[in-house]
Amino acid sequence: MTDFPADESGRRSSIAFGRSVVADALRHVDPAAAAAAERESDWRRGYLRHFRALVETGLAADGSVGYEIAEAGLASVQARVRYRRDDGDFTLAQALLATPDRPLDTVEVKGSGEPEREVVLPYRGELLRGDGLRRRLDAWVAAGVIEESCAEAVREVAGSPDWLDLSDQTLVALGAGTEMGPVASVLGWGGTVVAVDLPRPHLWERVEGIAAQSAGRLLAPAAGPTPGADLLRDLAAVAQWLLGIDGRLVLGNYVYAPGSAYPLLAAAVDALGTHLRHHRPDTALAFLATPTDVYAVPADAVTHARERYAARSRRARATAALSGGRLLRPNYPCDVAPGLNDSLVPQQGPNYALAKRIHRWRATVTRRDGVVSFAVAPPTRTRSVLQNRLLAAAYAGAHLFDVETFEPATASRLMAVLLVHQLRNPRAASPAAWQDEAAGAAHGGLWRAAYHPRTALPLAAVRGLVPPR
Repeated sequence: MTDFPADESGRRSSIAFGRSVVADALRHVDPAAAAAAERESDWRRGYLRHFRALVETGLAADGSVGYEIAEAGLASVQARVRYRRDDGDFTLAQALLATPDRPLDTVEVKGSGEPEREVVLPYRGELLRGDGLRRRLDAWVAAGVIEESCAEAVREVAGSPDWLDLSDQTLVALGAGTEMGPVASVLGWGGTVVAVDLPRPHLWERVEGIAAQSAGRLLAPAAGPTPGADLLRDLAAVAQWLLGIDGRLVLGNYVYAPGSAYPLLAAAVDALGTHLRHHRPDTALAFLATPTDVYAVPADAVTHARERYAARSRRARATAALSGGRLLRPNYPCDVAPGLNDSLVPQQGPNYALAKRIHRWRATVTRRDGVVSFAVAPPTRTRSVLQNRLLAAAYAGAHLFDVETFEPATASRLMAVLLVHQLRNPRAASPAAWQDEAAGAAHGGLWRAAYHPRTALPLAAVRGLVPPR
């Protein structure tokens, strides 16, 4: 079982783990920032500034320090996380070398549909294609919902429909049942998907149903009557099973778990990816980044947001004044390039932030010697988001502040198209790590909004809680 390291008393703490990893990531490049993280006494609420420091410090030396931070953070994660067995605690790398107690069998579902050979985007009850799709992309760019590089990528895939034929590679979808993953899209295009998720009957009934109606082929591991595997417990068995899959693998990280299980799951998937790339170096990695994080953003995003702030209404100015400056502060107080967009949401907590940062760090490090698909996804009304009442309300009212919240069907298809683009047209690593993260971003408007997200979130939530007339 994957777990946090034990302290002198035997206690295993996600808070101590997160604090130590952040400090380790910063230690060699900014000892003062590392010490500040180690001294943080209220990590559950105080983590925000330290995760911001990870990005801010990474901009040093023209952005190249971002690579050092990523390497140090990943090394700390893999050195600290333990795999507990009856005979002791081991690193995840050691656990992956163990012989599984029981090898996994393979379940296969072949679809009977015709493959889609056109980029089609479901959006507000319509199916956008051709000119309609291009107009929507232009409208999103003009509204600051996506970056121009995102629109360019979608246009390029739409103009090269043969790219949708992914028969030359196999998508391994870890977290195959998640709403944001590309499983339905890749199967619809006739591709092969290796689906890994927990052995839950209702989940697999839905996934297998999608596969049966598609033009693709679904493979899944199984150790019993229901397909699936637990990556926190069956890591070695999953690794052995995946190494037996033919073809070039694209390891897609779409996993999610609530609370403290999420960073553990992120660490397990990270170790699995390293293990697969060691044995099969041509393995590509794919990630979806959350928009509610800290990012360095291009100068034109800063300019756009500052222009919006300068043009804010009298009502907005009055609201800010009455709040004593706590509400509706500028997204970017200074005209700097790159800007720093801090869209961290406290309600999501430090475990969520750390798991997502592990994904980002691995994408950064791997891009230097391999193929990586990485894109910032838009705010989306997924089930996990809607379970948080405040966050769900904020998303419902976000449009008041020039932020568009997507439906899962739209967001997942958009991200799947970006996956195709990045596999067919891979980028070499930039000298500055932040530039690769900014490319193709579909942040929903958070980067170009007038106001710092956390100072607009309460107002958006209040409006979202009020039912429409």
